[in-house]
Amino acid sequence: MYLKELEGPSTPSLPSSHLHLAIVDDDIAVLRSLSRMLTACGYSVTAFQSAEAFTEALAHGTPDALLVDLRLPGTDGLTLLDQLRRDGHRIPMVFLSGHADVPTSVRAIRAGAVDFLEKPCDESTLLTSLARAFDIAESNRTVAATSEELRAKWQTLTPREQQVCLQVIQGRLNKQIAADLGTREKTIKVHRARVMAKMGARSLPELVRSIDRLKSADQADAAPADIRLPASFSHATAGAHFGG
Repeated sequence: MYLKELEGPSTPSLPSSHLHLAIVDDDIAVLRSLSRMLTACGYSVTAFQSAEAFTEALAHGTPDALLVDLRLPGTDGLTLLDQLRRDGHRIPMVFLSGHADVPTSVRAIRAGAVDFLEKPCDESTLLTSLARAFDIAESNRTVAATSEELRAKWQTLTPREQQVCLQVIQGRLNKQIAADLGTREKTIKVHRARVMAKMGARSLPELVRSIDRLKSADQADAAPADIRLPASFSHATAGAHFGG
């Protein structure tokens, strides 16, 4: 059990366990009880008595999941959820509250919470919700790794290859791209082949899906600004003819 945050003002370094859970609750008895139980279940647990203490600890590492009381002194649970999302932290969050009501629980779920549980909550229900949170955390890590790989591939493209790529995914023909960029069709064919090779795409639909994932990452976590898709881009281009 890791409860250093409760014993003094110093900010702890978050453990690096694969299943690291942070708990935020202003009731020290609840924190100790949950920490003992969840540690016994195999989680690495860090406990905090306020949202402010938790956000300060983020400088030392990010937990895989978060169990938060709704009503906290200072920053409350819902405000913490909003703040984390604004700061780009995609930490799956489960709310546990003794003051639950339908409108609040609906608002929490719509804001991205994994679950909203009412105190007192039985152990099996809590563990089921936390298991879902950790599944989401694992999925997020996989998506992030894929996005980083695609972003690295994108950055290997020259500026002209990026221009060609963005026109290719709109289904434009080589001669159309050549006319737009003021070059020869033969040159566009070379650029196009290099784009496919560098992006690891075996077909136009596969290239479109890769760029679409980069666009989604752009919107989700402020990915590099040089990945810009034309306003006319849509999933319909995935079926476009790949040729000259």
